[in-house]
Amino acid sequence: MILRKADFSGSWYPGNARECEREINSFLSEKIKASSIKNPVGGIVPHAGWYFSGSIACNVIHSLKRNSPPDVFVIFGMHLHPGSPCYIMIEGAWETPFGEIQIEKPLAEELAGRFSFKIETTDNFTQDNTIELQLPFVKYFFNNVKIVPIGVPPARDSLKIGKAVVEIGNRLGLKINILGSTDLTHYGPNYGFVPKGTGQAAHNWTRDENDRKVIDAMLAMEPEDVIAEAMSNQNACCAGAAATAIAAAKELGAKQAQEIAYATSYDKSPGDSFVGYTGIVF
Repeated sequence: MILRKADFSGSWYPGNARECEREINSFLSEKIKASSIKNPVGGIVPHAGWYFSGSIACNVIHSLKRNSPPDVFVIFGMHLHPGSPCYIMIEGAWETPFGEIQIEKPLAEELAGRFSFKIETTDNFTQDNTIELQLPFVKYFFNNVKIVPIGVPPARDSLKIGKAVVEIGNRLGLKINILGSTDLTHYGPNYGFVPKGTGQAAHNWTRDENDRKVIDAMLAMEPEDVIAEAMSNQNACCAGAAATAIAAAKELGAKQAQEIAYATSYDKSPGDSFVGYTGIVF
């Protein structure tokens, strides 16, 4: 099996299975709101290093174990701009500390034949944390599942890909779960975004106003509003991924979204620059 190496293992998250499992068990013991969604099909997850946002991502993905296991996780991510191309892997596997995760080739190939993608391979790809940081959780909780990793820009055409994922998956007889990977406001001098100055007041504004606007659009399951909000207020770094995941989840029949957690990096490392994170289940 051709294998894409994990770029962030041993730095952004532990590099071996034992340490990853220890972290996962710690995340599951934290006081995060349990999802009340009865038949979850996916969610929104953050993608900072596990120290900052791993608990939120872990608990969202763990909440999807409520149903019978899916055949494939379609994971939308990547830091892209409105004019960026879409990206996809169509074959091979991706390395995790718990073992490799194979690409769901028939689904990925049909998507690549229908839409314009830059095809990534196991030795020619854009280094990207947004998808990789979810994979140890996916592999740990759903050992035999396959994946289709997709990068989508914040553009209306990306939503067509989300809908097509479900249509093709249904035709192929695949049970699909969806993840959209995004962090929220990147605030402070490190990110060149300081509309409210610095200090606690800036953090409060980010938490209570700026991030809340895009979270509310996600909870309303309005993908075009998510993109518009992020473009206007810089409150989602991967709005295309979040919006496309919502479009796919709605195509799967999701009618409700629930926020189970919110945090910022300021909570663990106070400073003038910080990032927001949310966990949502559909």
